[in-house]
Formats: sequence, C-alpha cells, structure tokens
Amino acid sequence: MADLNYLHLRYFWAVAHDGNLTRTAERLNLSQSALSVQIKKLEERLGHALFERRGRALHLTEAGRIALDHADAIFSTGQELLGTLREAGRARHALRIGALSTLSRNFLLGFLRPLLGRADLDLVLRSGSEAELLRGLATLNLDLAVMDRAPPRDASAPYVSHRLAEQRVSLVGTPALVGHGETFESLLATRPVILPTQGSGTRTDFDALMDRLSLRPQIAAEVDDMAMMRLLAREGAGLAVLPPIVVKDELAQGLLLEADRLPGIMETFHAVTMERKFPNPLVRELLEAQPPLA
Repeated sequence: MADLNYLHLRYFWAVAHDGNLTRTAERLNLSQSALSVQIKKLEERLGHALFERRGRALHLTEAGRIALDHADAIFSTGQELLGTLREAGRARHALRIGALSTLSRNFLLGFLRPLLGRADLDLVLRSGSEAELLRGLATLNLDLAVMDRAPPRDASAPYVSHRLAEQRVSLVGTPALVGHGETFESLLATRPVILPTQGSGTRTDFDALMDRLSLRPQIAAEVDDMAMMRLLAREGAGLAVLPPIVVKDELAQGLLLEADRLPGIMETFHAVTMERKFPNPLVRELLEAQPPLA
C-alpha cells in the first residue's frame, strides 16, 4: 500500500484554510491546474472527495473536515519539531460545540466537565440561535449542539437528539420583588418579568401558561442571553423566568430568591448531532460520561 503523500496533504491544507484555489495557487507559485491535480491525487489516495463546489466557492465535505483536523495536527507537530527537540509533540483532537445563547452556562459547564483539562483536546465553543446551531451542524462546523429542544428530523436533516436532563423553571428575583409567600399568579399580576426571547422552548411554554390563566404580565425585558437575564434579575429589573441552576450562586448568597415554580414548565437539555459517516469520537465519549437521566 502506498504511503500518504504529505506534499499533497500540505497543498490540500493550504487550500482548505484559504478557501480559494486561485488564491492558494498564486501564493504557492503554482498553476491552478497543477494544484487541482495534486489535490485530486490526495482524494484518490484517501478514497473520498475533500471539497465540493457550490457556485464559485469551495466547501469542505465531511471527509475534508476530518482530513483538515488531521492536517492541522500534523503540521502543528511539524512546527513544534522545528522549534524544539526536547519534547515530542502530542496529538491533539478538536471538538466543536455550540450552545443555545439562552442556555444555562452552569449547565453547559457541568456537561463539558468530563473533558475539561485534557491535554489532547482543542475545545471550540460557540453560542447562537437554534437556526445558527443547526446550520453549524449541517455544514460540519459543529460536532454537537446543546439546545433546549429536539429539532425535527427528516431525510434532508438527519439530526440525532440525546436528551440530557430537565430542570424546573421558576420565577426568580431580588428579595424586594419576591416578597413573602405570594403565588406566582399574584406575582405575575403585579411584578414586571424578564423573559427569554420568542422561539425558545421556555418562552413558548410560558406564553401558553399565561394564555390558559388569562394573565398579561408586564414584560420588563426579552433577552436572548442567559447571562444577561441573570444580571437584570440581580439589578431588580423584574422577576426572571429561568431554571434556578442559572443563578445557583446568587441563590446560595441570598442575592436572589426563588419565588415560585411555574407549573408545567420544564427546561429540557438536548445534545444534538448529525448522522455522520465519520463521527468525532470525542462526542461519544462526552455523551457516555453524562449521568443517567432521572
């Protein structure tokens, strides 16, 4: 069996990072056709297409993304070798995780804890809307997305959802706003509220509850970032509708109080992946390290 030609791999690596065959050819002082031939030889050796063309742009295939991860590690190790001979370079693996912007950062930290501190891990974290996270999964820019609900699954979007946990959702606020012993109905009738933005699972359930109870609470703010909701609640801007885990430190310090649980509203946490021919093994390792769902 012929060995991998690392010159072909370096040409692929350069094009993948530039995202433009013509620009890379000019930078390497090669003709565009010669560069294309080198990449074609690498694809033949690996048995998979590494790029697909969409209009005039080149996009990595799933095999291309995996090849790029390995090429990054290979050429990074080469740079380490040139810089020092005292310590052998160690292989590192990339894991790209996206999280819904309204998701509890305390929960996310607990989810990631089994992999934190590993010397062989390059962890990339991004936040965004549900649409942005699903787009990141579809384009292979994310290996996994942590969301508050399972996305619809069909043949064109083969998402796989792993239910991780669920948390109660409550009204949380400063002692001055919470008062003493009031029900959530009376609080919502007399206090402003801080809500997640439209489209989140918690907001959808909250709006449905308000409709059933014929309540029209005063909305102080609609926020798409859980950290900002926490800060607004601490400032006394209103009662925040969120899982208590988001503000566990403030609750422990007495800066905020859990006024009342909202009936029938639970924040669910899902780890969403795509069906892939070459799944990132760190995803399976991370999922298997999670505690069983109660």
